Amino acid sequence: MEVVVGYRRRLPKGAVQRVNACVLSLRSSPRWGRLVSRRLTVVTYTGRRSGRRFSTPVGYRRAGDTVTIGVQLPDAKVWWRNFLDEGGPISLELDGADRTGHAVARRDERGRVSVTVRLDSGAGADR
Repeated sequence: MEVVVGYRRRLPKGAVQRVNACVLSLRSSPRWGRLVSRRLTVVTYTGRRSGRRFSTPVGYRRAGDTVTIGVQLPDAKVWWRNFLDEGGPISLELDGADRTGHAVARRDERGRVSVTVRLDSGAGADR
């Protein structure tokens, strides 16, 4: 049985940059920032091939020291592939502070991708 999962091409860079800029401005706004930050964060990671640092806004769910990021349109995005197999280090902006952790990406039988982050213990870990 073949699984068809949404958009399979790379997303247009200009459109992605405009959407990301809007999301980041919402997160930093005095009116909407607190509400938006409960579900959207910024992840920062180092590319496995390029060695460059990247930051991108993502939606997340948090339960204690575990953060789950559902990747929408995974075949059109590449950032999550940095965390396949044994995963790698990642930083997330949570509760107004940067938190580090270890991220592992998994694709299920239906083609959906989620990235699970186990936060490192330390400052801000009690939230």
